[in-house]
Amino acid sequence: MKTKKIRGLTAYRAGLAAEETVAQTYERTGRPVLATRWRGSAGEIDLIAQDGDGVVFIEVKKSRSHAQAAARLTRRQMDRIYGAGSEFLATQPRGQLTDVRFDLALVDEKGRVEVIENAFMAA
Repeated sequence: MKTKKIRGLTAYRAGLAAEETVAQTYERTGRPVLATRWRGSAGEIDLIAQDGDGVVFIEVKKSRSHAQAAARLTRRQMDRIYGAGSEFLATQPRGQLTDVRFDLALVDEKGRVEVIENAFMAA
């Protein structure tokens, strides 16, 4: 297998593991995960969790450090998540009136998780 292909596969698997770790973090704190890698026509949302009557859209970023992971979130990705989130809300009983939050979950090389709630509010 070519080196580039191996690196890509390794990064893909690391991303899946990071998403699973974050999902477990939300589950442990009483916020069940409703969907993983939910895909709409606007794009994909890594995780969607329930928080009381609201919904949390979660973008997971993994890197060597939390700071490096946070730096990987782009405006384009946020726009994609907003669009996909709007599509997901159409499937909910309260539709666009559903309480919503956009979190950024950072995973470092040791598997430590830091969740920034309402992360998109500052952007």
